Amino acid sequence: MDSGMVSKIEKARRYAEDRGRVRFVQFEVSLRGDNSAHTVRFNQGVWECGCHFFSQRGVCSHTMAMERILAGMLPEAGPEEEPAPSAS
Repeated sequence: MDSGMVSKIEKARRYAEDRGRVRFVQFEVSLRGDNSAHTVRFNQGVWECGCHFFSQRGVCSHTMAMERILAGMLPEAGPEEEPAPSAS
């Protein structure tokens, strides 16, 4: 393996260990509930879920589960928060 690749692998390891570098901006997942799978989206600090409960309350067990899974990795200040600077 060449030294350039070794350097990139080491950098990737450091980045992965420092979770504070990562802030999710948007994503979509399928979360398998007790009765069926639900599409959960996060976009610019806003949650969305395709389940009936979410459409009535704006929150549901699926979005709350994702918040727990990603604790500390989601922006708290809202969509105006700048992502962590990236170093190449």
